[in-house]
Amino acid sequence: MTRPCIAFMSLCLLAFALLGPLLDLARLSFGGHMALHMLIVAGVAPLLAMGLAGSRLDPAQKAPKLFSPLLASVLEFLVIWAWHAPSLHHASRQSMIVFALELASYLAVGLLLWCAAFGGPHQKAHGRAATGIAGLLLTSMHMTLLGVLLALTDRPLYRHSGSAPWALTPLQDQQIGGVIMLGVGGAVYLLGGLYLLAGLLRGTPVTGTNLPEKRHEG
Repeated sequence: MTRPCIAFMSLCLLAFALLGPLLDLARLSFGGHMALHMLIVAGVAPLLAMGLAGSRLDPAQKAPKLFSPLLASVLEFLVIWAWHAPSLHHASRQSMIVFALELASYLAVGLLLWCAAFGGPHQKAHGRAATGIAGLLLTSMHMTLLGVLLALTDRPLYRHSGSAPWALTPLQDQQIGGVIMLGVGGAVYLLGGLYLLAGLLRGTPVTGTNLPEKRHEG
């Protein structure tokens, strides 16, 4: 699949996230909120990063020091855990401005990490792949930890302004959100790290530079 196709897929997924039913559901349900969060950081961000990596628009080639996988992993950790603090999470469900800021920050740090892992100068592909593996695996670990905490807690951690959909209790809704983070976020970042590791072991690091710009006929 070509880079433009992957980038187009990511934009379609982003349009679905922002215009589809998840946006309204996220205001009512913690599980819906988590599903939207995962769609952005584990769906839109990696696809868009792979679409940009190796192209003229690759941000990791323009500013390789800024797009360090380990630094990006730390920033994503700070952003994700901060927004899951009860006070900030409640604010995002009460204010569209705060909600938009939350989603924008998720997309920014997700894109930062995935671009750092898959993009950058081709001559430094081996080193970047190695640090990309570390960054993605660290993110998988902290997402798994947060998902487990949310899924196994025996009390609601967040205030609810109304009833959760489908007659769920606030605790059940929160536990579903934890399972979504555990199953989607932890798994996608783990698979991303293993994908880079497989390329590194073959001696051909997997980066956006391996993807064709377009298909050639004939």
